[in-house]
Amino acid sequence: MNQWLGFGRSFVIYCNPLAIRTWRRFYRSHLTTGDLVFDIGAHMGARARAMRSAGARVIALEPQMPFARFLRHTLPKDITLIEAAAGETETEAEMAVSSRHPTVSSLTNAFVAGAANTPGFDHVRWDRRQTVRVLTLDGLIAQFGHPRYIKIDVEGFELQVLSGLSQAVPLISVEYLPAFPDLTHAVIDRLSALGPYTFNAVSGETGAFLWPEWRQASEVRDWLSGLSPTETSGDLFARLG
Repeated sequence: MNQWLGFGRSFVIYCNPLAIRTWRRFYRSHLTTGDLVFDIGAHMGARARAMRSAGARVIALEPQMPFARFLRHTLPKDITLIEAAAGETETEAEMAVSSRHPTVSSLTNAFVAGAANTPGFDHVRWDRRQTVRVLTLDGLIAQFGHPRYIKIDVEGFELQVLSGLSQAVPLISVEYLPAFPDLTHAVIDRLSALGPYTFNAVSGETGAFLWPEWRQASEVRDWLSGLSPTETSGDLFARLG
């Protein structure tokens, strides 16, 4: 029962018409027809569908049930769905699943342990485990080609996903969590090691950049450190050049 309550909550949040229209407009401004994109942590598939509407060729990864099953039956057939996670190496891993709050299911034990005493997460319980297949971004590139954009939303596992990438990609986004700034600081370090990235952020599901100009890594670090733990999470975008 909890699993379906969680599924319903995700459906209401991420599949509402306003959010879908917002992200369609956003991606039409940043992607062009034929761009290859990877959606790592597709969840309900809202972003994958929005990127497809911009003309992109979408490779979507989602390991968590029942979302992978939902995507299997509802995604357009020209979106390639892989029922797997991404990480540093090709392997299998145990995902800590929150049935009532599936958006915070995670492959990172440190994230789950830290969340127990973090504002905004005190109501969350990780009540079951799921074994998932793990691929690497380098492996996906070898199979499908070099992407224009990679979207990563994996609840604290972003650094591990990027550790499986050995080459720069023009545009990458990762979820940032104000309650866990150190996770995003580590991601910024990893991205900066891959290439000369500048950064911008989208708060929540607004589908709009916070800043008129892209910022350097040091500026973004300062901004992250100044956020309240209870502020809305969002996407941190990294752009080459």
